[in-house]
Amino acid sequence: MLYLTVKARALLLASLLATLSLLAACDQKPQWQTVTYSGNTMGTTYTIKVVVSPEQQHAASKTQQAVDALLKEFNQSLSTYIKDSEIMTINAAPAQQWLTVSPRFLAVLTLSREVSDLSAGAFDATVMPLVNLWGFGPDWHKDAAPSLAQINTVLERVDYRAIAINTADKAIKKLKPVSLDFSAVAKGYGVDEVADFLWQQGFHHFMVEIGGELRVHGHNANGTAWRIGVESPVSGGSIKPIQVSEVGVATSGDYRNYFEQDGVRFSHTIDPVSGQPITHNLASVTVIAESAAKADALATAFSVMGGEAALALAQQEGIAVYIIERAGDRFITRHSAMFEPYFLN
Repeated sequence: MLYLTVKARALLLASLLATLSLLAACDQKPQWQTVTYSGNTMGTTYTIKVVVSPEQQHAASKTQQAVDALLKEFNQSLSTYIKDSEIMTINAAPAQQWLTVSPRFLAVLTLSREVSDLSAGAFDATVMPLVNLWGFGPDWHKDAAPSLAQINTVLERVDYRAIAINTADKAIKKLKPVSLDFSAVAKGYGVDEVADFLWQQGFHHFMVEIGGELRVHGHNANGTAWRIGVESPVSGGSIKPIQVSEVGVATSGDYRNYFEQDGVRFSHTIDPVSGQPITHNLASVTVIAESAAKADALATAFSVMGGEAALALAQQEGIAVYIIERAGDRFITRHSAMFEPYFLN
């Protein structure tokens, strides 16, 4: 039998107590707290939720001012509602002239080109003249459809391939008079910029939302992945809950912005190839991607393509997409295989 001295027993007891204390501390969850702030940007609203430890709460609460400054700078670059913004200055410049652009502008244009090529032109950042023609631009009037002659004339100024990109020199050149409008990707890219900023500040658990486009990282205050809902096109309808983290989420739908003429419903979603509003039965598209900007652009492209083509491309490219389609007086849903893991059990 092994006998311990009083001193040895005391040391052993102290060691055991220290070990038990350490194990207990490891088993305790941090007291996560949520700092929320919201505001206006890009003609819509934003909401940011940052999940922090008690030690980070003060720093997080002081972050909104920096975020607002970042979004103001973002708008000055990409907003078509600001007359002297970078994008409006480029739109006013003549064709066949190399124009130096900001890294942000180049990144958004490059992503837009990638999605345009992927979707065979269903996504086109030069579609602004058509959007204005149909009355869905800044001076939204939504009263009457343009003539076929008017559409064909405007189509001559819509072509995403009419912009040359020199990545090395951060310059672009319009090969013919086209006008850029990044409204179908800007909110998503703005979300990404805010998310990247928060990460750089040491916040690794957050949700950033601008106009319905999202990016989430880490977990919520309960220590679980973020739970969000896919909105139903039915007014007051139910939502489909999903659980996400480390991704961007965007939804595009035609059930809010449209006008009717002689019993015909004209969607605000314009097909850049035909110059006409979409006529298929797709009501809503939700995309999950590695960034909110890519999800935003893909959701727009899929909305133009329609359900069958969108699902086929999503399956081919491994894209997570959830679509809602009209079927008479009801709605049906379909999704790609990549969307499966995000459903709540």
